[in-house]
Amino acid sequence: MAWEAGAKVHVRRFTDYADQRNFGLALPFVNEWIVVLDADERMTPELASEIEERIRGADPDDAMYLVRRKDIMMGRWLRRASGYPTWFARVFRRGRVLVTRSVNEEYHADGCIGYLDGHLLHFPFKKGVEWWFDRHNRYSSMEAKLLVEERYSKPLQLNQIVNSDPARRRAVLKQVAYRLPSRPLLVFFYLYVVRLGFLDGRAGLQFALMRFVYEIMIDVKMTAARHEIGMKQCPVHQIDRVGKEYTGQ
Repeated sequence: MAWEAGAKVHVRRFTDYADQRNFGLALPFVNEWIVVLDADERMTPELASEIEERIRGADPDDAMYLVRRKDIMMGRWLRRASGYPTWFARVFRRGRVLVTRSVNEEYHADGCIGYLDGHLLHFPFKKGVEWWFDRHNRYSSMEAKLLVEERYSKPLQLNQIVNSDPARRRAVLKQVAYRLPSRPLLVFFYLYVVRLGFLDGRAGLQFALMRFVYEIMIDVKMTAARHEIGMKQCPVHQIDRVGKEYTGQ
């Protein structure tokens, strides 16, 4: 266990992913730089050496470094079907980064952002496919609720697509994507055909299909959430009329 290795362990009730990250980044660390790993991510020796070298020579303006991941399924790297390369914020200067969005978080740096050459190894199926679906069922519920809220509260800023901040750029692209018809099919086609996911063999097909199912879950839950919002905003007499028509009264 972590404390057996001499680490200090802090326990906090889970609220959402951004809150958890911000809480962790605000802890009284001894060092100026913080490296964050998810439980299913592994550091390679090459990346560890690169991080040490980069933070030793970092400029005072440097606030955050992004890294790519190699997603592993069935013992092989999903180089194409996973949508690689996607950049993840994992190295932070203490006090210079804010995390927003309750799921699939966004990282905002007060300073310059750098990119690392090395990779993290990502094992999203280490606990089995059933565990992956259980986790993504929860993710899809949180994502659908958040996307509906964002659609009603945040205007679509297409000019941010060319923003140098990858977090802002990705957020706008996500807003656009979730307005497209037949989006789950488009995601599957993109990962399996456009990105040549079929070259990843059986693992590539299975991963693209799993992403297809995940995107369907998000779309169905978004529709349900919008309907719920519409019913709350609908006058009571209209709700009564719909109910009577449905029951034949």
